[in-house]
Amino acid sequence: MSRKRAVVQKSLAVSWDRLAGMPKPLERLSKGELERKQCISRLMTYELKYLTCQFVNEEFEWLLPVIFSKSTDPLWPDPRASIEKRIEVEIYGKSVRTTLSMILHKIVACSLAYPKLFILSPNVRIERTERAYSGIHAYEFTQLDFEVKSATSKEIKSLVEKILRGLVSSLKKQMRKELIYLKRHDSLKVPEIPFRTYDREELQERYGRNWETQLMLETCDPIWVTNIPREFYDFEDFDQNKWDNYDLLMPKYGEVLSGARREYEYDKITRKMERDNIRKENYQTLLKLAKERRLKPSAGAGIGIERLVNWIAGAKHVGETQPFPKIPGLVYDL
Repeated sequence: MSRKRAVVQKSLAVSWDRLAGMPKPLERLSKGELERKQCISRLMTYELKYLTCQFVNEEFEWLLPVIFSKSTDPLWPDPRASIEKRIEVEIYGKSVRTTLSMILHKIVACSLAYPKLFILSPNVRIERTERAYSGIHAYEFTQLDFEVKSATSKEIKSLVEKILRGLVSSLKKQMRKELIYLKRHDSLKVPEIPFRTYDREELQERYGRNWETQLMLETCDPIWVTNIPREFYDFEDFDQNKWDNYDLLMPKYGEVLSGARREYEYDKITRKMERDNIRKENYQTLLKLAKERRLKPSAGAGIGIERLVNWIAGAKHVGETQPFPKIPGLVYDL
């Protein structure tokens, strides 16, 4: 055997060792594993049908997603962001980025034309390799992003609670066979509303820096966590030193939704950008609209579609919910 071939085979062996316990590509699944994959896919289909119908019934406009843009979510200085690389390409002589999230687009669209909107938005976030083992991270995923003009955080949270309670109740009736197959029918409970709410500062005082991990081990129900330091577009009360935002955490599975009331005043946005060393030239349209007072108060959130199915199905890794798993650090052929 040539030295080069031996090195390649050793490299492949190490690579497949790393894949142990990770979701596999379709062509490597056994018959039983394919049946499980198909079962999870049926739950995904039902979830998408239910959620989109509910938002349409609530008179939301269904917009199409943006893939490339000069402006996208900076994902900074959120302490929980773990982006290793940002994808930039050149088209028509201009540098554009793949969508990290459509928050900025939502804010503008909601202010100018669509008072209630939602989008099934593909996101590309090249997470650090160690996130592969979290069970909830993928470097490509889809969010159901939505935004409501003049809404409060309380109104958004109430809407989410009503929709998720209805989703779980409907799943247990209509997808009973699939949930039984996945051994999830009995353990998946219809959540009581309203969900409990915790302040992030209080959780840090009680549990320390790893408050989320500890909380997930103790809770049996979906919970809200508020007041999380994040990007410039989340509303921040400078006087109270509080953030008007919220994450929804599922027991044992962590965050499935992130949202906030939005900043819309030019002076506050620019002050926060300067504080956080955000490059203003990347957000010229947003700043122009804010300066002209064309940005309006709004609130909204993004629901991680794969993460929500992950919790519903009781899967071990979010990659199980994807036909072609996109696991940090691992790149399959398809």
